[in-house]
Amino acid sequence: MENHLTQSECLVASTLQVISGKWKMVILYHLFSQPNMRFSELKRRIPGVSQRVLTKQLRELEQEGIVVRTVYPEVPPRVEYAISPYGRSLRPILDMMHSWGEEHLKRTGRL
Repeated sequence: MENHLTQSECLVASTLQVISGKWKMVILYHLFSQPNMRFSELKRRIPGVSQRVLTKQLRELEQEGIVVRTVYPEVPPRVEYAISPYGRSLRPILDMMHSWGEEHLKRTGRL
């Protein structure tokens, strides 16, 4: 049983490694609600995130294959972000987190 728990903990850790970060799930929430979003629009929709942190977390999500970054050959260049087909597999997790958060806020009287 010890090995099974260790393996499970390792699997949870690998998931958290991909989605951890203060803003990653918020970024994904916005990209699920509106695909092909520009950086400036994401920045506007996420008050409190710095440009540096948003850039870093978008890059990490892109490196993991969760987000696709598309650069359009225009002047000035236009860059858009979207959820990748692989990234769509995170939708149930995000939906569950949303539901849990809503119930938690109701339970604590903050909603």
